[in-house]
Amino acid sequence: MEMTLQRLGLDNWRQLVSGTVLPLGILALVAMMVLPLPVFLLDTFFVSNILVSLLILMVAMHTQRPLDFSSFPSLLLIATVLRLGLNVASTRIVLSEGHTGPDAAGKVIEAFGEFVISGNYAVGIFVFIILIIINLVVVTKGAGRVSEVSARFTLDAMPGKQMAIDADLNAGILSNEEAKRRREEIAEEADFYGAMDGASKFVKGDAIASILILVINIVGGLIIGLTQHDLPVGTAAENYVLLSVGDGLVAQIPSLLLAISTAIIVTRVSATHDMAENIGRQISLSRAWIPVAGVLMLLGFVPGMPNFMFLLAALVAAGAGYWSFTREQAAEAEASAPTEDTASDDASPDMINLDEVADNAPISVQLGYGLIDLVEEDGSGALASRITGIRRQVSRALGFVIPPVRIRDDLTLDANSYRIRVGATIVGEDKIFPDRKLAIPGDSAQVKMDGIEVKDPSFGMDAIWIPAQNQAEAEARGYVVVHPESVMATHLSQVLHKYASQLIGQDDVQGLLDNLAQSAPHLVESVVPKIVPLHNLTSILRILLEESVPISDLRNILENLPPLAARNLNSVDTAEALRPGLAPLLIQQIAPLNEALPVMTLESDLEHMLITMVRQSGEEGLILDNSLAEQLLRKISETTEKLSAEGRQVVMVVSPAIRRQFSQLIRQHIEDLAVLAFTELPDSRRIEVVATISGDTA
Repeated sequence: MEMTLQRLGLDNWRQLVSGTVLPLGILALVAMMVLPLPVFLLDTFFVSNILVSLLILMVAMHTQRPLDFSSFPSLLLIATVLRLGLNVASTRIVLSEGHTGPDAAGKVIEAFGEFVISGNYAVGIFVFIILIIINLVVVTKGAGRVSEVSARFTLDAMPGKQMAIDADLNAGILSNEEAKRRREEIAEEADFYGAMDGASKFVKGDAIASILILVINIVGGLIIGLTQHDLPVGTAAENYVLLSVGDGLVAQIPSLLLAISTAIIVTRVSATHDMAENIGRQISLSRAWIPVAGVLMLLGFVPGMPNFMFLLAALVAAGAGYWSFTREQAAEAEASAPTEDTASDDASPDMINLDEVADNAPISVQLGYGLIDLVEEDGSGALASRITGIRRQVSRALGFVIPPVRIRDDLTLDANSYRIRVGATIVGEDKIFPDRKLAIPGDSAQVKMDGIEVKDPSFGMDAIWIPAQNQAEAEARGYVVVHPESVMATHLSQVLHKYASQLIGQDDVQGLLDNLAQSAPHLVESVVPKIVPLHNLTSILRILLEESVPISDLRNILENLPPLAARNLNSVDTAEALRPGLAPLLIQQIAPLNEALPVMTLESDLEHMLITMVRQSGEEGLILDNSLAEQLLRKISETTEKLSAEGRQVVMVVSPAIRRQFSQLIRQHIEDLAVLAFTELPDSRRIEVVATISGDTA
């Protein structure tokens, strides 16, 4: 307890200090421009200015993403104001005390002036001008242009990124918290690049101000020294030019460091490594260093050249090339090590492993060799994390734990192909391109992008695989851009919903019962297996899952089973009788509680005709004339697609007498359409009839 109080006291003290230092520092900067400073404080502030500039430069170099240093624009403003305040303070001392000698403005200015000038004033002025040109024309202008373009493209790409997040959220790839965090990152990114576009103007203005301050110090100092203090021209020039150039250099070097920091930040590409490590990894190519060494060696043998220097440089380049080559060979050996181990295990031609012919995984994803990089050696990676998110989302939606998904390579597949299996049955396959991204045209997309035209494997929409570097352009043109692993994960999500009934077994149901027994032990004990055996309960739950009815309310299911079991109903009729109590769980996933539920109904004459046909056909189900069936499916499909384009999901509502047979007919052609009975609609939900389907074939 005492340690906790001490920690709280320390945290409060830190908050007090951090909340007080910055405001007091800003006030000190303002006071510095108005009040005269002692020479000692001026030296202290000059050294602090250089320290701050170096610190900002080092942080910028070790930042992995620009947003990791989001406070940079504010720091740049504070550092610029500090430098300008020091310029004002030093100018006051130079003009008022410069006649006393080169040390009038402190040791820092005197040291910088004497070190650079070395007795030649023209050299000092020209060096200062060169630094100004480097800062203003090269670094600052380039960084400003990059900031401007980055800000424009970031703002243009915001709608597309938001749509991509919404698509991932709807597909179950992202949770609500992750989607919220990503939206906040997009907003922060737009604010950051907008602030950087303005912050680069600080650096440009600071460079221009440095030129004007140097001219004012030299001209003003000479006038004051000659007229007020009657100094000889040589002495006045020696004192004031030395002080002015030293003052300019002391301010200009930190300004150049901050300009370089700005350029590093705005040209930084998000990565998992800092800048030094990222550059080192990308330039460590033996096929680049070895030709460089060869060219330098040839130059080293040319007569008249500094042969020793060129040969030494060739030796250094050759050493770097050899080091890069050894690293590449080690990486290739490490990558091929598992393959070699497998080959040695299967050295006997007569040996066949059981894993080659039997795979007991409930769900498996097989990848072509071109997609193996999506999965790391330890089973992690972008694809594995996406699949874990999909399993969690589908498990929450359906009410039971989706079994783990086994990911393995299959050399019989094409390089970019993948295959999804439920048990031993192939239920989905398609192609993705790991070096590209899938662009799906939105409502505002008008300009067609260049790429590989395909159909989206999940929804059958027209899409284009575009180069990854064209993502910003595609988002600005109204496309929704999806990562390759997200395309596969969304396809897997659709498969899991469709085949959920095949993924739940008696062991899974027993696990659900054991979990419920912790809160309702007597209910579980009295129903299973005394009234309903475990295998019958599993069969009932599978029938419910065939139409994506969630089974998460297992307590409700068990409470309603005893009276149904007393009627000696079979599993199909029992599941149908349980649906009214479980349908609200399905409806709340289709439309939020505060929105009306869009429904389609059948025309009364058509519905009566279908009821009569079901009663006549009995166990054979609903058998329709081909033209009537085609007409019904076309009208239902048109209404479904129209509502889907508006971002809404429609529900088909029919009579309880034909609900099951009509649902079987519809599911063969429209998989994601929920068919409910009138008795399954909750009294508390608002209903909006969006279409009435007739049997008119005209």
